[in-house]
Amino acid sequence: MADLARLRDELRSVDRDRYLACLLLPEAVQADVAALYLFNAEIAAIRDRIREAIAGEIRLQWWRDALSGERSEEVAANPTATALIEMIDRRNLPREPFLGMLEAREFDLYDDPMPDRGAYEAYAGHTASVLIQMTAMILDPDSSQSYAEAAGHAGVAQSVAGHLMLLPVHTSRGQVFLPGDLLSATGLERESFLAQDRTESLGAAISGFVAFGREHLAKARESFEGLPQEGRGAFLPVATADLVFRRAGKAGAAALSRAVQPSLLARQWQMWRFARRNTL
Repeated sequence: MADLARLRDELRSVDRDRYLACLLLPEAVQADVAALYLFNAEIAAIRDRIREAIAGEIRLQWWRDALSGERSEEVAANPTATALIEMIDRRNLPREPFLGMLEAREFDLYDDPMPDRGAYEAYAGHTASVLIQMTAMILDPDSSQSYAEAAGHAGVAQSVAGHLMLLPVHTSRGQVFLPGDLLSATGLERESFLAQDRTESLGAAISGFVAFGREHLAKARESFEGLPQEGRGAFLPVATADLVFRRAGKAGAAALSRAVQPSLLARQWQMWRFARRNTL
């Protein structure tokens, strides 16, 4: 098994929220969950590290090859890949969800607009929702399928919260994750949204996106109530979503230029409270 201290230190440097969530899990599973979270952080950050989309496509293909059993020498030299693949094999996790995550992340490499809410739900389902579901499979392998519905909705809510926090970054480089049907309902499209010259419409679009996230969070909470205790820790990173929704709803159009991310202390408190109460 991979070294827990090294994995936690690396996770702390790339994804502070999931690092905090990992610390609140039983120590016996922390290394495996950290390996999973590091993989997610790696592929989620590809757009930040490239200048041309083709470089991102190459990196995603490298991970496909690694998960398919190829590039064994390169995998052996990559601690994150080694820890992930060893964990997948030992835990007998399916490879298809990981390949689905890689396919979904292709969207991040380009500036194409998100078509509609259905497309957004599919994107979130293959990224954030799968991450929750895979974590549940590590925590509670015997009952893992019982978490699927809650994970689906929670992943959408978490994705919305994440994209709200990153609005200034995304708009600065021409990315629009708000679904197109939400934009059109307020008289906007990708270009006018990026131009940021219609404050009232921008505020309405962000409010609609917040409402979309809250709708899925409410559904996640309904499904969460009947879940076994063993796997509830998989939902720890979602504990901050409602706080983000409140801040973004209050900020309105200003969220495009002013980050609505809560303080680290506030996020840590939300996750600690979740862990103590064991409710979403």
